[in-house]
Amino acid sequence: MPDYSWPPKAKRKVMGRRMDRLDGPEKASGRAKYSSDVQRPGMLYAAILTSPHAHARVTSLDTAEAERSPGVTAVEVVSGPGTEIQWAGTEIVAVAAATEDQARDALRKIKVQYEVLPHFVKDEDLNKAGSRARAAGEQVTGDPDQAFKQADVVHEGYYGIPVITHCTLESHGGIMEWQGDQVAHWASTQALTGIRSDISTSLKVPVGNVTVHQDHMGGGFGSKFAADRWGVAAAQLSKKSGGRPVRVFLDRATELQIGGVRPSAYAKVRLAARKDGTILGWESQSWASGGVGGGGRPPIPYVYTNIPNQRQTHQAVSINAQGARAWRAPNHQQACYITQAAMDDLAAKLNMDPLELFKKNADVTARAAVYRQQLDKAAELIEWKKRWHPRGQSGPGTVKRGLGLAVHTWGGAGHASQCRCNIHADGSVEVELASQDIGTGTRTIIAQTAAETLGLPVGAIKVKIGDTAFPPSGTSGGSTTVGGVSSSTRKATMNALAKLFESVADSIGAPAEQLEAVEGRIQVKGAPAKGLAWKAACQKLGVKTITEMGENNPKQPGGLNTGGVGGAQIADVSVDTETGLVTINKIVAVQDCGLIINPKTAESQCYGGMIMAGVCGALFEERVMDEQTGRVLNADMEFYKLAGIGDIGQLVVHLNMEPEHDQRGVVGLGEPPSIATITAIANAVTNAIGVRVTNVPLTPARVLAALEGRTA
Repeated sequence: MPDYSWPPKAKRKVMGRRMDRLDGPEKASGRAKYSSDVQRPGMLYAAILTSPHAHARVTSLDTAEAERSPGVTAVEVVSGPGTEIQWAGTEIVAVAAATEDQARDALRKIKVQYEVLPHFVKDEDLNKAGSRARAAGEQVTGDPDQAFKQADVVHEGYYGIPVITHCTLESHGGIMEWQGDQVAHWASTQALTGIRSDISTSLKVPVGNVTVHQDHMGGGFGSKFAADRWGVAAAQLSKKSGGRPVRVFLDRATELQIGGVRPSAYAKVRLAARKDGTILGWESQSWASGGVGGGGRPPIPYVYTNIPNQRQTHQAVSINAQGARAWRAPNHQQACYITQAAMDDLAAKLNMDPLELFKKNADVTARAAVYRQQLDKAAELIEWKKRWHPRGQSGPGTVKRGLGLAVHTWGGAGHASQCRCNIHADGSVEVELASQDIGTGTRTIIAQTAAETLGLPVGAIKVKIGDTAFPPSGTSGGSTTVGGVSSSTRKATMNALAKLFESVADSIGAPAEQLEAVEGRIQVKGAPAKGLAWKAACQKLGVKTITEMGENNPKQPGGLNTGGVGGAQIADVSVDTETGLVTINKIVAVQDCGLIINPKTAESQCYGGMIMAGVCGALFEERVMDEQTGRVLNADMEFYKLAGIGDIGQLVVHLNMEPEHDQRGVVGLGEPPSIATITAIANAVTNAIGVRVTNVPLTPARVLAALEGRTA
């Protein structure tokens, strides 16, 4: 059996090098085809009628006129009479027609009657929730009552972080084509292999009769794992339309209502500490909602998990809104904000530098030495000693400047993955697996891994992904993709290379186990002159092709990948106290992620997380619900605010590439850098203006209200 372990860092030729993404030119030039770009022969267009009511029962439904409408080929009822609707935007009827306009015209002819029922859609005020709040019980560790009695300082605070949507630029959907007993799906998905099984179960067809294809997708962030009801409806419309393909993609308003959300989290927190900053106790009353199913307990106290004395209660609040979906580090942004905004406030009450408080209490984290090193490095890069000041002491003038910090954690071990490597007699190499590149550079990572193993340039590797015809690979969620696909690719290419060594050993005149692949040659270890060029070696295969498999088993990764990372971030902001406007000057991120296959794409993941989940979440993003109608008030791109290029400021990323991190194997990086940024920005704003803005996003109105409250 080959030695699958990664080559020593000093000997790597391709892995660890900064490389442009292989799909970069395609995307930059507009040649990349997303699922929403696919045009199938005879394609029909689906439109979906949704409920205007947040809570109602469908009492009658008449689609007859719609069925007779010009261009309409099929109508599929999704929520028939008797169905209880739990949120506005719920799918009622789907219509397929020759054009999208014809499908939408037909929707207007559908007659639906509802029995409107009472609704509840805003969860911020727990006092209004009543029976909609379900207690999850009390958790007690140690003796919190005694800890608070012994404390020199007790801090009490309230913190809130709202529901936000996934807001994928390519909305949810795909193309369904049901021909005979075969179903083909061109999907916008994070789960190429998984969605195949989902379609099979939903449509009651054998999984072997389902094929799924995707070249590129325009964002998912945790929300695109299932076929969803609109996908199943599109398949049924295709079947009813004689097998013609049916295209269904949610319009922007519907996307923002039912395409997925990150749940809210609110908490009242008490912290007990000695005067030297040692935290003795934690007490929290939290509540959350992602929709009708409520919201789970965020993992608080976050990172500082082992505070010795704790009491926690949590309530899941059911609201009439779509259910939560995994959102780039589920529940971690919320937990980070609740925990570390409270810690920052505690530091201020102690008249203590928060950097010192965070470092002092690092022993109650899982990786104390790592966090201390990361905090010191981030402080160095932001010039903390030079720029930090006690809260509110920002000097004269109306524009105040401040610094804030936060730390985070994540798992990221590789998922189950199978890979097939083909080495052909002409020297060409194919690496095949049914994974998906959701925009993170997966193709590039696979190619670098294969090239490193085979001793070839990246351009010599043909990566074939995005189709269920290839060996199955796991979903792109939980930051598990890079560990899974790199490990399976490493094993498949090592197995194929071993077969090639066996095929050329006699020609070279050395045993197979004494051969190596280096810089386009198969040669004897220690005697590079004794060997063959890659193509010459492959020609020895004659008419044969070497085809070998490799697999990553998450239970036995063999040191190729592992889980568990940490990171620290510090934000430098300016706040105009006359307008309430927050400006990002600089954000520094220090991140560990095990063995780094491509530093350039790794840094890019950090930039993306800091922008999307950080700046957007801290300053702009918030789903706004109307208590009267139960509907989303900002289900559009005018009032659902995102950061623009001018809002981001300078981003600095430092990756921990020291030997102790590299030796851990590959760890995923999609989620960790998206966690701490909101909290770092919020703490920086508090440092600048001297008062906590308790709820994010930190809109000008909220900043001014906090300043007004301080003055009052």
